[in-house]
Amino acid sequence: MADKKKQTKGKEEKIVILEREYIIPLRREWLKVPKYRRAERAITAIKQFLLRHMKIYDKDLKKIKIDHYVNEEIWFKGIKKPLAKIKVKVIKYMDNSVSVSLAEIPEYLKFKIAREEKLKKEGKKKTEEKAKEAAEQEKAVEEKSEEEKKEEKEEEKELEKDEQEKKEKEEILTHDIKEKISVDKQIKQPKEKKPDIRKFATGR
Repeated sequence: MADKKKQTKGKEEKIVILEREYIIPLRREWLKVPKYRRAERAITAIKQFLLRHMKIYDKDLKKIKIDHYVNEEIWFKGIKKPLAKIKVKVIKYMDNSVSVSLAEIPEYLKFKIAREEKLKKEGKKKTEEKAKEAAEQEKAVEEKSEEEKKEEKEEEKELEKDEQEKKEKEEILTHDIKEKISVDKQIKQPKEKKPDIRKFATGR
């Protein structure tokens, strides 16, 4: 039995209980089913084999997680011609979950794995660049919004000044007009006629 180890996957920590390598025979199992189900039967045979040897007593096949490279290796020649046997590296964790991966990676898969790693690195770089661009755009938008706010405040102040000037001009005009009207009224008022003294004197 291997020593207990800790493996981190992202933020989760899993304690490793057991690490082993198996050569799992598959031919006897997939010969029991029709040709169009052989690859599927090979996958179930791997899981059943590991249920026995990794001592998973509740016999829950969902706890056994097969790596996609193992799946590709079995399905490499199609559904009718899976592998007769496969060498596998198996890790059992404290929560009774089991991960299955290839013990020996073939050459065609090495190239594929290297390419996938490159693509992952490029994708990370692109995501970082996009995040930086998004942050810069947000900063630019914030700066623009601040400038726009300042411009709006200045425009409001100018409008208030214009309104005040208009009011002052209107007040001056109304004052001038009132003065003119009062002067015109004084000019246009008819003079009071003085009574004719001669009429009273003659008694007519």
